[in-house]
Amino acid sequence: MPPMVPGTRLAELAAEAAGCTRCPLAATRTQVVFGVGDPGADLMFVGEAPGRDEDLQGVPFVGRSGQLLDRLLAEEVGLGREAVYIANVVKCRPPDNRDPKPDEIAACRPYLEEQVALIAPKVVVTLGNFATRLLLDTDQGITKLRGRSYPVGATQLVPTFHPAAALRGGGVVLAQMRADLVRAKQLTGRTP
Repeated sequence: MPPMVPGTRLAELAAEAAGCTRCPLAATRTQVVFGVGDPGADLMFVGEAPGRDEDLQGVPFVGRSGQLLDRLLAEEVGLGREAVYIANVVKCRPPDNRDPKPDEIAACRPYLEEQVALIAPKVVVTLGNFATRLLLDTDQGITKLRGRSYPVGATQLVPTFHPAAALRGGGVVLAQMRADLVRAKQLTGRTP
């Protein structure tokens, strides 16, 4: 059998996730929010979990946080969302946008790990505590971890705040996110 191209296996994995019932979130979701973007991207973003807008549309980061992410991506990295890959730790919306529970994260972890392996980005930008803690296997928070990059296999991981934190926290958090995205851009080899 010939080797599968990443986009093909990614489509198969998305189809598998669409029917997932590994955790209780399956009962309350509108649809699985698997991921979107270029399966050959050098830059991947990983957030926490879908919100209401994402659950309805089936696409990650389409609400206010997504609009801010798109703007920062264009302004600091010079790319549109179609040129990167965007996913979440948890593929189904937690009720009332609550934080994902450990069993929900564990249920979705194999999907995320395979997404990262298939895409094989040069840089993964984690958006917030849940993605950062999971992918760095740490209990330290984003405030201590952001501001530098971490090697994870052949990939560099750049932790930054979730866009929702910038929407709530204002200019300081936004400036820190911008700096983190510039760092991610430099690590991909894109010129400033």
